[in-house]
Amino acid sequence: MGFLADALSRVKPSATIAVTQKARELRAQGREIISLSVGEPDFDTPDNIKAAAIEAIRRGETKYGPVAGILPLREAIARKFRRENGLDYKVSQCIVGTGGKQILFNALMASLNPGDEVIISAPYWVSYPEIVALCGGNAVIVGTTAEHDYKLQPETLEKAINSKTKWVILNSPSNPSGAAYSHDELKALTDVLLRHPHVWVLTDDMYEHLVYGDFVHATPAQVEPALYDRTLTMNGVSKAYAMTGWRIGYAAGPEKLIRAMDMIQGQQTSGACSIAQWAAVEALDGPQDFIAESRKVFEGRRDLVVSMLNQAAYLSVHRPEGAFYVYPSCAEALGKTSEGGRTIESDVDFVTALLEEQGVAVVQGSAFGMGPNFRVSYATTNETLAKACGKIQVFCAGLR
Repeated sequence: MGFLADALSRVKPSATIAVTQKARELRAQGREIISLSVGEPDFDTPDNIKAAAIEAIRRGETKYGPVAGILPLREAIARKFRRENGLDYKVSQCIVGTGGKQILFNALMASLNPGDEVIISAPYWVSYPEIVALCGGNAVIVGTTAEHDYKLQPETLEKAINSKTKWVILNSPSNPSGAAYSHDELKALTDVLLRHPHVWVLTDDMYEHLVYGDFVHATPAQVEPALYDRTLTMNGVSKAYAMTGWRIGYAAGPEKLIRAMDMIQGQQTSGACSIAQWAAVEALDGPQDFIAESRKVFEGRRDLVVSMLNQAAYLSVHRPEGAFYVYPSCAEALGKTSEGGRTIESDVDFVTALLEEQGVAVVQGSAFGMGPNFRVSYATTNETLAKACGKIQVFCAGLR
């Protein structure tokens, strides 16, 4: 009998972390490495949010709080959903976790039984299928296409649903593709779900505020109120407010699910960091100017990266609606050989050769369930992006 749990055999290490580690190793050897692999805003947390945290420390807000989150934060979350999404949740329907991952873990742990299925569209955030596996469920991966901008189509969703389906996870805007569902696109999906009352919706809206141009964010329970009683709407302060290290995610949904998640979290970590929670109150209730300013910067970066990569040989990039990622296809590069002599047989070969020969770190699309692509994070300066994209152009030009 082995010592480690059998469940670990179903889980793969995070590919994004693996790429970051490889880049660190090369950098430690003295190589100049440009990393476009990390999904983290490069902006600092706004000063008013920092000040709120410092004031909370001075007030002595350093004790254990309620497992589900301090009351002022849950009230702020309810106000946020009402103000920005037209969703009416009571405080008892809101929960705070140590980042979005804990929200996902708690929801799936509270609801999945062996054999239950969770529909996830590819490309997907790397943690979705692994969290499903750790919680005892089976991830059902359904494909999307570049022609549909990597968005799940209603007919594909319909075919994937069966009597074992417990959840469908929707992520808009998407990590890794940046694709975001319009109101009408979501309505086509929710129409399918109305026909299957046993299927719940877990919507990951973490990049909600990072949408560009005239695009308007929508979320399933808002688009189809009939799904309200079987939807968990998840969000957080990490991306919109540049608070990744503060580790605050939150969600709202039916009370029976929130109570179950509260019970699990009470035996797991208890409440999230009290100081980070008070900072999150200020993030949600305080001035929102920072979001518009950072959104404008990100939109310019997106346009720069899409333009430069579409000029690279053998690459094809669609212009995403949101988040801070692009997801180029490198299908035309397969079968070619790099200047360093590596045969490009997969997206893993492509990103490995790019890192070793040009010092640019990106993540292979196969890590997100769909290749041959790679993910580029443009959460860095225009100067860095232009330099990195120039190196990618050089790399592609050298393929033979």
